[in-house]
Amino acid sequence: MSLLRNILLRREAGIAVMIVLFCLAVGMVKPQFLTLGSLRIVLLLVPLIMIGAMGQMLVIVARHVDLSIGSMLGLTAMASGMMFRHYPEIWWPLGFALSIGVGALLGLFNGLLVTMFRLPAIIVTLGTLSLYRGITFIMSNAKQIDRQYVPSALKSMSQTSPIFGIPWIIFIAFGVALLTYWFAMHTRVGRQVYALGSNPVAAPLRGINVTRVTLLVFAISGALSGLAGILYASRWGFVNPSNTGNGFEFQVIAAVVIGGVSINGGVGSVAGTVLGVLLLGCVSAALRLLGIPGTTQSAIYGAVILVALLIDRLVRMQGQKPATAGARA
Repeated sequence: MSLLRNILLRREAGIAVMIVLFCLAVGMVKPQFLTLGSLRIVLLLVPLIMIGAMGQMLVIVARHVDLSIGSMLGLTAMASGMMFRHYPEIWWPLGFALSIGVGALLGLFNGLLVTMFRLPAIIVTLGTLSLYRGITFIMSNAKQIDRQYVPSALKSMSQTSPIFGIPWIIFIAFGVALLTYWFAMHTRVGRQVYALGSNPVAAPLRGINVTRVTLLVFAISGALSGLAGILYASRWGFVNPSNTGNGFEFQVIAAVVIGGVSINGGVGSVAGTVLGVLLLGCVSAALRLLGIPGTTQSAIYGAVILVALLIDRLVRMQGQKPATAGARA
C-alpha cells in the first residue's frame, strides 16, 4: 500500500490522471477518439514539441528560460531546406547535421550573452527570438521552400517505418526523451544542472562550473530545436519563413510547466515532461475532432493548462501533509 501511495503522490500521477479523465470525457462525446486511429494522430502531433521540451526542461531546471526556440526551429528548418533546394543531389541525412549544428551554435550564442554579460535569459532570448526570425527572412528572401525540394526519404520519416508502420519521427522523439533521461539522471553534468538550479549561489562552492553548465544547456536547447527544425520539414513537407516555428515556444514551455518542472529551477523530470507533451497532444487532437474554432481552442487550451497545474499542485500538497503532521507531532 505504501508503494502505491508513493506512486499516487508523485507529480506525474496527477498528469496521468488528467490525461485519462480528459480522454474519457472526450470519448463520451466522440467515441472515435478512443481508437488506435486517434492514438496515431496524437502521436504525430507531439514529436516536435517533445524534442523541444527536452531542451527547454534542462534550461528551466538550470533556472533559465529559452524563448527563442521557435525562431531557432524556423531558421534551422530554412537552412536545411535551402540546402536541399540548391543542392538537390546532396545526401539528405546531411540536413540533420546542418540543422542540429546551426541550432547548437544559435543556442550557444544565447548562452554566451547570458553568461558573459550576466543578462537575464528571458530578456536575451526575447531579443534573439526576433533576431533569428529576421535572419530567417533575410536568408530566404521571404521565399518558401516548396514541397518538391524536400527529399522524399526525409518526408517518409513522418509517414511510416518497418516497425509496425510507426513513423520514424515518433521513435526519434521518444529516443531523445530517453537520452535526456540518461543525461539528467546518470551523468555528473546532468546532476550539476539540477544543483545549479536548486541553489545557484552555492553551486560554485560545490565545484560546479556555472558558465560551462549554462552554455551546455543552452547549446542542447538549440541543437534539439535544430533537430525539430529538420523534422518539421519532414512532417509538413515545406518551410515557410513567416510561420514555421511560430508559437512553438509557448507550446513547449506549457508542456514543460504542465509536466511539473518548476520555473524556479532545480525541479523537474523527463517523465513528467513527456506526460505534459502527451496531454497537449490529446487536447489538440480532441479540439480538432470536436470541430472547435481556433479562437475558442486558445481559451480551452489555456484552461486545460490551468487545470493540469491545479491538479499537480493538489498532488504536491497531499504529499506534504504527512511531513507537516509529523513535524507538529
